[in-house]
Amino acid sequence: MKQFTSKELRKTWIEFYKERGHVDVGAVSLVSDGSTGVLFNVAGMQPLMPYLLGEKHPLGTRLCNVQGCVRTNDIESVGDKSHVTFFEMMGSWSLGDYFKKERCRWSYELLTEVFGFDADHLAATVFAGDENAPRDEEGAQYRIESGFKKENIFYLPAEDNWWGLEYGPCGPDSEMFYIADVPDCGPDCGPGCSCGKYTELGNDVFMQYEKHKDGSLTPLKQKNVDTGWGLERNLAFLNGTKDVYRTDVFWPVIQKIESLTGAQYDADEEKTRSMRILADHLRTAVMLIGDEAKLLPDNTGAGYILRRLIRRAVRHGRILNITTAQMIDLASIYIDAVYDDSFPLLVKNRTFVLQELQKEMERFESTLENGMKEFKKTLEQVKGAGLKTLSGEEAFHLYDTFGFPLELTVEMAAEEGISVDEEGFAKESEKQKELARKSGNFSQKHTLSEEALKQLDDSLTSAFVGYDSLTAKSPVAAILSEDAVREEVKEGESAILITQTTPFYATMGGQKGDVGLIRTKDGEFAVEETVHLAGNRIGHVGRVVKGEIRAAEEAELLVDTEERAKTCRNHSATHLLHSALREVLGETVEQAGSYQDPERTRFDFSFGQAMTKEEIKKVESIVNRKIAENLPVSTQVMGIEEAKQSGAIALFGEKYGADVRVVSMGDFSKELCGGTHVGATGEILNFKILSENGIAAGVRRIEALTGTNVNAYYDQLEEELHKAAGLMKATPATLLERLEKVNAELKELKNENESLKARAAKEALNASAQEAEDVGGIPFVAAHVPGVDMNGLRDLGDQMKAKYPEGVVLLVSENGDRVSLMTMATDAAMQKGAHAGNLIKEIAPLVGGGGGGRPNMAQAGGKNPAGIPELLKKAKEVLQSQIN
Repeated sequence: MKQFTSKELRKTWIEFYKERGHVDVGAVSLVSDGSTGVLFNVAGMQPLMPYLLGEKHPLGTRLCNVQGCVRTNDIESVGDKSHVTFFEMMGSWSLGDYFKKERCRWSYELLTEVFGFDADHLAATVFAGDENAPRDEEGAQYRIESGFKKENIFYLPAEDNWWGLEYGPCGPDSEMFYIADVPDCGPDCGPGCSCGKYTELGNDVFMQYEKHKDGSLTPLKQKNVDTGWGLERNLAFLNGTKDVYRTDVFWPVIQKIESLTGAQYDADEEKTRSMRILADHLRTAVMLIGDEAKLLPDNTGAGYILRRLIRRAVRHGRILNITTAQMIDLASIYIDAVYDDSFPLLVKNRTFVLQELQKEMERFESTLENGMKEFKKTLEQVKGAGLKTLSGEEAFHLYDTFGFPLELTVEMAAEEGISVDEEGFAKESEKQKELARKSGNFSQKHTLSEEALKQLDDSLTSAFVGYDSLTAKSPVAAILSEDAVREEVKEGESAILITQTTPFYATMGGQKGDVGLIRTKDGEFAVEETVHLAGNRIGHVGRVVKGEIRAAEEAELLVDTEERAKTCRNHSATHLLHSALREVLGETVEQAGSYQDPERTRFDFSFGQAMTKEEIKKVESIVNRKIAENLPVSTQVMGIEEAKQSGAIALFGEKYGADVRVVSMGDFSKELCGGTHVGATGEILNFKILSENGIAAGVRRIEALTGTNVNAYYDQLEEELHKAAGLMKATPATLLERLEKVNAELKELKNENESLKARAAKEALNASAQEAEDVGGIPFVAAHVPGVDMNGLRDLGDQMKAKYPEGVVLLVSENGDRVSLMTMATDAAMQKGAHAGNLIKEIAPLVGGGGGGRPNMAQAGGKNPAGIPELLKKAKEVLQSQIN
């Protein structure tokens, strides 16, 4: 078994599938788009559901990625060795392409050739069959043909090995397990048993049936494969532990907590639990706030879950005596050290993430104090009524309103001789979860059930007038809040307002919706998001900031003009960018996606290779030239065919109505577009490309700034340049010269260091190795050489093979508590029966490790240096047993 860092594991997964014709589709936002009825993306396959159902994916039929996911349904279990709320799912998919044969073969290759498992320790489960579908003999046969041993194939029922929704695509799945070298716990010991002998590694789902509403199954025309492996779980296992918090995605934070508190991980059960909860919840909070959606804490929707996580983190930080400032330092480790390469958006949003996290923590500190007052008041009422139990409803009110953790309520009530109805609390909590499950997630900031929309009159629709005006007057036609239609909302309350006329642009086509203000004679409503609702309605999502808002009242709708102007600059610049790319790279360039908000523009396009610096500079120059020319921007509404004949660019795969809007910028750009734009290109002011990189095979992405955001960018660059110069004891003018000098010095030192390491390794071998010992006619060198890494062991092994061309070499080293083993067998030794891989497999457990390899060379790792003497002794016996 090979060891990996998290960064190596991600890279290895993607490269494995790219070599087999898959396209890396990249990860999407952690926050769900609402199409699957959940708040977050909870599985790697979730964003691909339309394509699993038959829709054609623009990037082909073989896909892969590493997708971040958030699950909080078992949040109370977080604190043990395995449960987390954020995790990464390594996935691959076949959309009507290959099926069981290729899938089983590739899974086995991944397990054995990439991860270093051997067949003796691998097991797989397949569907046992029932009255609805036959036993999956085909899946079992392909597992065996790929390399799994027949005796390690287990048939399990549908509850273990069947995937499917209420109706739609479904089919058997097949899970893969590692078998530990421990006795069976009983006659029924097997995969799924909780004794610890079997550890799940990954799962292949074979979607070969369609389930109909009457419960019947028919074969699917398009058979799909959905493969999923949890990164954290596999990372832990590959590194010799079942504790995910000891992997490199958590351990730097755990170590910092130890440093801050003086507590030792795993020394005290309760403190260790708090360490894990703090580390996990901080990680998930950082990921959600730093996500593309930039989620913020709220009392509803996905923001409610984020708030819960942060408050629970603060609670356990208090248990460990960790301050808010220290928790922010812990959070920064995830951005600066753990995910700096894998999630670059975190680095980009670093200041925003930490500021918002700190604000919420400080807000909770004051909330906690208010909660204490409410708790004492409630306790007095319970005692005054002669009761001995605080009700679940009251406990949940403390939690839901003041963020008062249940465990704190239970603890303090017990000090007063009062118990807490925890079952009642759980029921109230379940009601809240059920509400969230039923809610439609068209908005990140507010939940809304279908029932609320059904209560509206079908004739109620919204007319958008925001192309021509940023203000409008219209009655408040409806007020929606969660699952109800309301007559009024008061200050501080969140809601969704619908008007018959609105100047607010709703998020669509990559352009983020407007923000602004809705004002009536008695109140003001801050619009934080604008979204499309079913029934051709536009919803204004936000909260009352003054007075109250009543249904049917006349309202004035005011779009935030500055934010709209910034978004328009970015959107119009995207059109110029598209045309400039086609001019520089060729007309085969096509748009593959885009996003515009007030801060930036992002443009994805089809192109088979990275752009050169010269090409990027040329594209940027063309866009800025067209801005300087102040081209007029005009729009026309025409029939779709007329628009295409006029030369307007339409997006491949996009669905258009009979009539479309065509946006022209002089003679330079003409596209079908429903978004909002500047009146003339000069209003964009300027344009700066920040980055150009690949996001999938044949798809590139450009991120850019416009207007005053460009000025702010250069101001920041100048500030960073002065800081960098100061650190290097130089001026901005002499910084490059200074860096070149330091780099040359570092290169020289690195070469010296490598030479010293090689010399030290050779001296260690000379000091440790005896003359080769004869074992069954084979020269056998077994040596303990401390402080040498695996590369050094291989170099020394090559030297010893040259010295003993008919021999076997075994070298063992340790660095701290890590052991490295390497063995080599010459051709002559192999002819007599020597097998390096089998030798390593038998002796590695003596140092607490595992491994294997080819007959001529194998390596392994371990974590018990004390076992090295016994290992060297045992190696001789094992080699003797191999000799013919």
